[in-house]
Amino acid sequence: MNEDEKELYNIPIAYRKMENLHIVFWLFKDIAWCMFWKPLGIAMIVPTLSISIVIAWRTRHIFSELCHNLAITVWIMANSFWMCSEFFGVDTQLVFGTVTVKHLAMIPFVTGVLILAYYYLIHKPKHKNETATL
Repeated sequence: MNEDEKELYNIPIAYRKMENLHIVFWLFKDIAWCMFWKPLGIAMIVPTLSISIVIAWRTRHIFSELCHNLAITVWIMANSFWMCSEFFGVDTQLVFGTVTVKHLAMIPFVTGVLILAYYYLIHKPKHKNETATL
């Protein structure tokens, strides 16, 4: 049995319940977006984003988990911004050149990619013996 098979990553049941509830809120947010139900979609931003921040905070002691959970948090931010830009009909408005308001969602999307790139390309190779879930 190698080292990866011996070490367990245990999640307290209260944390797991919160993570599962997070998925429910996220799905309702995206369903509301798809169906153009503005009040529900906007309302679901708060619990979806809040829980993702709490999850990132609770996993901060495992750097691999922190990085992935931060990437999820900025993904939800980008997704929520994009949704709101469509709800309020400003998604196609030009900001500069050919860049629209919707394209501004790329800022948090790229931030998430950069967080994960840092983790996989810089941090993980330098910390091979560190506890990691990925």
